[in-house]
Amino acid sequence: MKRTPIIAGNWKMNKTPDEAAAFIKELLPEIKDSKNELIAGVPFVCLPAALEAAKGSNLKIAAQNMHWKESGAYTGEVSGAMLKSMGVPYVIIGHSERREYFAETDETVNLKAKAALSYGITPIICCGETLEQREAGIMESWVSGQVKAALQDLTKEQVKTIVIAYEPIWAIGTGRTATNEQANEVCTIIRNVVKDLYDEETAEALRIQYGGSVNAANSADLFSMDNIDGGLVGGASLKVKDFSVIAGYEC
Repeated sequence: MKRTPIIAGNWKMNKTPDEAAAFIKELLPEIKDSKNELIAGVPFVCLPAALEAAKGSNLKIAAQNMHWKESGAYTGEVSGAMLKSMGVPYVIIGHSERREYFAETDETVNLKAKAALSYGITPIICCGETLEQREAGIMESWVSGQVKAALQDLTKEQVKTIVIAYEPIWAIGTGRTATNEQANEVCTIIRNVVKDLYDEETAEALRIQYGGSVNAANSADLFSMDNIDGGLVGGASLKVKDFSVIAGYEC
């Protein structure tokens, strides 16, 4: 099955609204001919400026997190209803930094995924193992468990529309990248989990990204693997030249 590659930049806690708008305006001419689905995941305060700067282009905007409740006494949080009202089409959920620093759990990832879908927002759901877990031989069971928990109570129609990003924690921001074969192996495991939970059609429709020190030099080889459908890009997404090279990968 032919799946359109989806390449998303995760800006993390970088750029002011003015910087975000200027960056996007510089980036757009460089990526206008890309046939891939392109996304910039920006900080909450940058969403209005980014949405305006990207209007009418082939670059879509994602939030980096959301709460699962529509409203309430959750100081500092942002709801799916708020994102929907702004026209935000994507949200990154369950990034390892959220899990490690802000007590995200498999349960909250699932709650957020269901909430995002209920508002018509596509979740990019992250999963991945630590180096210790990989070396202990529990990588497969760990990642499979994360995926099963994230997809709990989702229909196969919903699963066909979401994105899963495999990000080995030991490769995020370290400059250390999983080999093409290692990355593809885990993405294959994820696809097989979805096949077992649903069916082959659902598994083949699902897009699975690789993230973890993806850059302009290694992206094409990673994305050429049969079960990798693009990338969730960190540091390289903050550089116009690098992200434009990654975005221009021809499937």
